[in-house]
Amino acid sequence: MTVIEVVQGDITRQDTEAIVNAANESLRGGGGVDGAIHRAAGPRLAEAGAALAPCARGDAKATPGFDLPPPIRHVIHTVGPVWKGGDRGEADALASCYRRCLEVADELGIRSVAFPAISTGIFGFPQDRAARIAVTTLRSTPTTVERISLMAFDTQTHGLLTRALGAA
Repeated sequence: MTVIEVVQGDITRQDTEAIVNAANESLRGGGGVDGAIHRAAGPRLAEAGAALAPCARGDAKATPGFDLPPPIRHVIHTVGPVWKGGDRGEADALASCYRRCLEVADELGIRSVAFPAISTGIFGFPQDRAARIAVTTLRSTPTTVERISLMAFDTQTHGLLTRALGAA
């Protein structure tokens, strides 16, 4: 059975085999969590991402973790939806991100993975809604991943994820 936990902290320093990157379609790095992961993993991450690009919204692709500290061995890149009011399939695309990341993790034999709050930064997805979608999707998707860490950068996100986890 998969255990889901909420953790406040730096995703690049987690005790997981893989971390999820809230990426852009180019997989070459950007701002927010994407930029932080690229800085921590080193320049080879952008090179590896560019070789896999483009990555469609709702999809996921994996690269090695390069210079990330052990036990992180993989980065699973996913491209979340840009919020445009909620009537353009944003919720379905966001759920697809979480499902595809678990599928990729299963293909790689990963047992532990840390997820950021996908699409809630510059992409503008409402945080409370995104938290509910994340928890609901992760709970309903069959996987061999044993431990999922939902990462919160700040106390507000931690509270939203904790409430969503308790309500699901």
